[in-house]
Amino acid sequence: MDERPHQAWPPEDPGRGAWSSEEAGHEGWQPAGDPPQDDLPPSARWYGTPAAPPRRRRIPDRLRRRLLGATALAAGAAAVVAGGVLLAPRILPASTPPARVSDPLAGVAYPLPEGWRTGTMPPVTEFTSVAGSGGAATVMSRPAEPAADVREATVELTDLYARLLLHGDEVKVVDDRAVTVGGRTGHSRSLRAEYRDVVNRPAYLRVVFLTGAGRRPVVVVGMAQPDDPRLRAEIDTVIAGVR
Repeated sequence: MDERPHQAWPPEDPGRGAWSSEEAGHEGWQPAGDPPQDDLPPSARWYGTPAAPPRRRRIPDRLRRRLLGATALAAGAAAVVAGGVLLAPRILPASTPPARVSDPLAGVAYPLPEGWRTGTMPPVTEFTSVAGSGGAATVMSRPAEPAADVREATVELTDLYARLLLHGDEVKVVDDRAVTVGGRTGHSRSLRAEYRDVVNRPAYLRVVFLTGAGRRPVVVVGMAQPDDPRLRAEIDTVIAGVR
């Protein structure tokens, strides 16, 4: 079924296209008038398929099946990092700018920094809220299943999102630590991806798994491109405000 008429993201820019992972089984979309092309990001069509980072550990089939649905549209809707473009959510009218995200499905709410706005998501993704800043930074959240080992679950999620969203030639772990956010305990893991081509600038990915406080676990994902201290700080501010 073609879900494009219902897709509220990415922005309606006739000169730009988004793609979704072939691994996840979704068809990409093309700008009007362009001939059909392979399910690859722009940089892959221009400079060759980006090399995925080495697979450090095998993700259990059960977890992979459950998470692919959650990340398939995130790959096309939240970001096209491998194509050199991190897409912004569709911004609500400037006359009513929201100052806060409220996500009852994930059981979280969080304030937004100045310049950030909420966006809408297609109903087929498991991400239930999203906010962004000018196309350079995005934060998404979704409910999660309980995990016996929170750090292990966070590592597995981060590896999966990195393969689906980053496709970096070189991916490094820049942070891995236990966290407490809004009374919930959990784990945070961050990656930096670098690319050899001339299109893609370094990208940043942070995944946080939170549990406890008598509430359902939640996953919060932050992405930024280009990776720079200001965008990292804004993502950290949003995640630190999750309640």
